[in-house]
Amino acid sequence: MGSVIKIAVTKPLSLDPRTAPIDRVDHDLPAVPWSALQPDALRTRFAQAQAWTPEVEREPQFSNRAPAQAAVLVPIVMRGASCSQPTVLLTQRSAHLATHSGQIAFPGGKVDPEDADACATALREAHEEVGLHPSHVQVIGQLPLYITGSSFWVTPVIALVSPDCALTPNPDEVSDVFEVPLAFLMNPAHHRRHRMTWEGGERHWFSIPYQESRTGADGEQALVERYIWGATAAMLRNLYRFLMAHSAG
Repeated sequence: MGSVIKIAVTKPLSLDPRTAPIDRVDHDLPAVPWSALQPDALRTRFAQAQAWTPEVEREPQFSNRAPAQAAVLVPIVMRGASCSQPTVLLTQRSAHLATHSGQIAFPGGKVDPEDADACATALREAHEEVGLHPSHVQVIGQLPLYITGSSFWVTPVIALVSPDCALTPNPDEVSDVFEVPLAFLMNPAHHRRHRMTWEGGERHWFSIPYQESRTGADGEQALVERYIWGATAAMLRNLYRFLMAHSAG
């Protein structure tokens, strides 16, 4: 297990994070074993009370507003024969949104007064954003609270999702929906650490770029870069640490 990192961001990053220097790539850390990524193994891990330490817990605040409780769904889609090739469903936020526009994110948002708990928020938001019906979702656990620099106190809710689900993304919130193999995300050789000085402060964050192959309207295959970074990458890094705590035990 690694030490806790507090990502130093004093105000929103106004540059393109793709151009930021790479401080380190964790080639020396082991990937989560394939066996630990299978549905039964994931259910078992979340049912255990094994101690572990999140690597990233909060970002220094750049917002003066009161904290807002929020939740995201981390949807693990059970792809492949015998559900052996799970993926993580992610969204690209619409460009016109007031916060985190155009960024890669999990489905999720602020807690509404009528939500019973964080799980209810995550399921409602996923249904509203991408049309993922709760009947296709099995919640298996949660990760610890993650606090963003914009004062969102986010609970990541982990769930297994049926591959039979039919999605209808809401264009007001989501410009695209895609999936990344869980094995790719749980391999730290794909986790980049960034460090740079920006406007008088030192910034640190993770990114996990993914090249997705897509078929264009002309039938030709093309690679689309999915640049996962910031809070989404940090929560995936915490999921890696959570699963490795069991694998190393």
